[in-house]
Amino acid sequence: MKKFRLPRKTKKRLRNGIWLYPSDEKGSSLMAWPTRIEKDYVAFKNGILRNLTDRTKENRRVFREKLDAEIVVTDEELKSYVDDLLRKELRTSSYNLLIKAKNDKNAIKAYYNLVNACQLTASGERSYGNIACMSIDLAKSLLRVKRK
Repeated sequence: MKKFRLPRKTKKRLRNGIWLYPSDEKGSSLMAWPTRIEKDYVAFKNGILRNLTDRTKENRRVFREKLDAEIVVTDEELKSYVDDLLRKELRTSSYNLLIKAKNDKNAIKAYYNLVNACQLTASGERSYGNIACMSIDLAKSLLRVKRK
């Protein structure tokens, strides 16, 4: 049986990335190794695989525009977002933190990120759930910074 081999430069180019098959109905993707497995390499050649680390400046700009859009919601709506997102022990402290971030000129970006991520998650884009949690950590770090 002949061993699967790739040219050196092709192998080097494919090694720089995390390759995934398209996601299934649950939203999970299967990882592929096109440098080691011939079936994965054929899927790469057919254009089935996508590179997780392949991000251009334009993609990052569009992503940031979605998250940094200025949307202000009522405090009750913010409370419902926090209740849906976090477990019971963390809800009140995170809610109070976000209220402080809403009124702080430097930390308001974290507030916008949370609101936009929660709205995008509610509309069906499941990949923004982790960003909502990370925005609470961002608000905490931005509020903690001492300014002169």
